[in-house]
Parts: sequence; structure tokens; C-alpha cells
Amino acid sequence: MKNTEELSVLVTGGGSGLGAGIARRFLKKGALVTICGRREDKLLSVAKSLGENCFAKAGDITLENDRTEIIQAALSHGGKLDVLVNNAGNIYRGDIDQLQQEPLIEIFNTNVIAGMLLSGEAKKELIKTEGSILFVGSVHTRRAFPGASAYAATKGAIEAITKALAAELGPSKIRVNCVVPGAVPTEIYQRAGLMTEKESKIRLDSLAPAHALGRIGTEEEIAEAAEYLTLSEWTTGSVLVVDGGLSLGITNA
Repeated sequence: MKNTEELSVLVTGGGSGLGAGIARRFLKKGALVTICGRREDKLLSVAKSLGENCFAKAGDITLENDRTEIIQAALSHGGKLDVLVNNAGNIYRGDIDQLQQEPLIEIFNTNVIAGMLLSGEAKKELIKTEGSILFVGSVHTRRAFPGASAYAATKGAIEAITKALAAELGPSKIRVNCVVPGAVPTEIYQRAGLMTEKESKIRLDSLAPAHALGRIGTEEEIAEAAEYLTLSEWTTGSVLVVDGGLSLGITNA
């Protein structure tokens, strides 16, 4: 397993939730971490809280020029690129007869296409370090939630991409994996304007009994799995479910 110390790590969507949690874990282990996202104020605040080894680069990964600048920022900060964490994403909800073409295309662009293109941009740098790519999936591919077909479809695509890229990039010694979190507090519903922070917490807490372990997860627990997947040198094409048993479909009947 690779040593975390002095690795250069790029985390998209690093201004909150899972992205910030993953950045925090790598920083504690001695890595140099670059976080990116569209909300500059939020990014700068998080980077300041995480310390001098964290660099914030505002940018939108759906834009070609921004992707190039984000990669360059990570190279400038870390001197190389060892790990790319494709965490940035958004959510779009609605019954199938309510979905609209433009936001549907947008959610695929944000959750799927942008991460693919960023991975392609990072390839030549990851070849140099025999590095790794991590995608962040969702338990929506394991449990069916009404109204979430668009989001679930993007996360299903990510799992398929993980396996295809693991096969494609294996000869270049680049490993590609995916972590699939269960119910964990993030700001995704608030950013999408679907729920307030209070409403989101109530929803998450209501899911606790559906987990085999009887509680929702934490960003630290997902970050722990992220560290393993990105550093384990003989693990590639893995889709690791870290969901406290939510996907088991436990009932009280």
C-alpha cells in the first residue's frame, strides 16, 4: 500500500461534505491536497480550516478551460498528481413524466461527463506517478428511491465507467475504483434547492433504521474507504459499498 505522506491529491467538490472529509483525511496523513468547486468563498473557508497543505482552486469541472486550470493548480501545489477524486456532483429529482431535457442533460454533464473528461486530462500526469482515480457513487444504485431515477442513472453510469477505465488504464499502472456511500450528511439537497438543512437532516435520520447498523454514516467513514481504494496497489475496478448495511434491504416484517 502506498504511503500517504507527500502524495498530491486533487478532490473535486471539496468545499463541503464527502469531498471536504476526504481532503481532511489525506491532509492528516501528510498529503498535499488541492480542492476545487464552484463556490470560491466556501472553498477558501474550508482550505483555511484544513491548513496550509490544502490549496483551494475555484472552478467548474463542466468547463474545458476550468478543468485544465484545476489540473495545473494541483500540479503547482503538489508538484505532481497521485490521486484524482471525482467527487463533485449534483442531484435532480422528479417523477419520470416530470423530468425535463435540459436539467437531465445538465445532471449527466455534471455527474458523469465532467469527471470522465477530467480523468482524461489527468491521465498523462497519473501515468508518471502510477496513480489512481476514485469515483464517488451512491447507494441509489442499490436501493430504489422514487423520484430519483435521473440521479440513480448517473451513479449507475459511474460504476460502469469505473470498470471500463480500470481495464483501459491498467496497462498504464493507473488504478480506478469507486466508493458507494450510504446515507451520509452532505449539502447536495440544499445546493439543489430541494430541501433546507433541517429537512435534509430529518430525511437522513429517518433512514437510520433501514441500515443494518442502525445509524447513518459519517464523512470520515467514507474518507477511510476512499483512502484504502486510492492507495491499495492491487485494487482496481472495485466498487466498494460503504453503507452501514442500507443496501441489504432489511425489513422488520
